[in-house]
Amino acid sequence: MWKLNQSILGGDEEREDNSWDESEGLCSLSPMQRMYAFAACMIAGLVCMFLSLIVFAKPIKFAVLFTFGNVLAVGSTAFLIGPGQQIRMMFDPVRVYATAIYVGCVVVALICALLIHSKILTILAIICEICALLWYSLSYIPFARGMVSNLMIRLFDTEI
Repeated sequence: MWKLNQSILGGDEEREDNSWDESEGLCSLSPMQRMYAFAACMIAGLVCMFLSLIVFAKPIKFAVLFTFGNVLAVGSTAFLIGPGQQIRMMFDPVRVYATAIYVGCVVVALICALLIHSKILTILAIICEICALLWYSLSYIPFARGMVSNLMIRLFDTEI
């Protein structure tokens, strides 16, 4: 465990920009405990998303479980980099639109499922949520969104 802590924290030197130290004021979890919490939260999110497939015939239950699993999976990284850093990264100019669309789709999916009780709207909202999550996730991979955009333009270009 000491070797893991040293490799994560960069040896014996202390760095100002270390994300582990930044979130220390919010919680007193060690780096190993944070990784366990990240893994547990990610696994719980994936389990919720998997269980949502079992109740796919009931779109309202599906939407609630799937959305909860999505939020858990995305939020799990807050254990690794800290909630403040995660929010700063989410609202970074590169991904602010992707974040807004993803959060909006999550809210719309829950409204369609819990308040409107419309199966068709719930399924459409979940499809939009999945697409928004993929686009949001691609924003963390350098040049990925540009490559996907170029691929879509090439695939669906109808000029002869």
